[in-house]
Amino acid sequence: MKKFTNKLAVITGGNSGIGYATAKELISEGATVIITGRRKDAVEKAAQELGAVPFVADQADIEDIRVLKNNVEQQFGKVDILFINAGITGSMTSIENMDIENFDQVMNINFRGAYFTLSKFTPILNNGASVVFLSSIVASTYKPNSSVYQASKAALNSIAKTAAAELAPRKIRVNIVSPGPIKTEIMSKAGLDEDTLKHINDQLTDQIPLKKMGVPEEVATLVSYLSDGRASGFITGTEVVIDGGITL
Repeated sequence: MKKFTNKLAVITGGNSGIGYATAKELISEGATVIITGRRKDAVEKAAQELGAVPFVADQADIEDIRVLKNNVEQQFGKVDILFINAGITGSMTSIENMDIENFDQVMNINFRGAYFTLSKFTPILNNGASVVFLSSIVASTYKPNSSVYQASKAALNSIAKTAAAELAPRKIRVNIVSPGPIKTEIMSKAGLDEDTLKHINDQLTDQIPLKKMGVPEEVATLVSYLSDGRASGFITGTEVVIDGGITL
């Protein structure tokens, strides 16, 4: 029997990148996986490729989260694995020049949406369930022009640890995965052109002790490990950094 046979997983932002790779990994281990995303075509295409269940929902929209939770409960019952993965970088701007729209968009998806996803789903988590938040090493870095993204991830880490304390009586484990540089679409979605992306990738690779960028499958394997109560049943409230050594 596979380790996630008869387990139900929900992954926000599951139609690309780390969310997609994690859905693929959990499905390969027997889980039924629901993936969400904002773009109907992208979510349905990914679900078809993966063998997942698609659901169109915007993590920034509290009503979408409520509808998602209600539908999951009605159609599937209790949730065993909740991977709160959806997130954006927003535009790279100094604090002085930050516009309110960008601030709100980043915070609404990365922090407010993540917070209320956990809040709404808590009643339908099975006792002994696993919750994993996708954070980032930027939660503890303070680079110029990335203030809002960094702050959103730092806030995420804080609530994840509080949630671990609150949910421990139900044996629900809450952990944080903080990747370093991973080859995903998130930077191109920030509006960077191909030459700029290549320059950033080359610079980052040079700074990483392992001299390589991470790939989504490596993060997916870690999320799978943290979701397996037999392997990681004594791990909660922990941030696991997966960054090739760049923060050494």
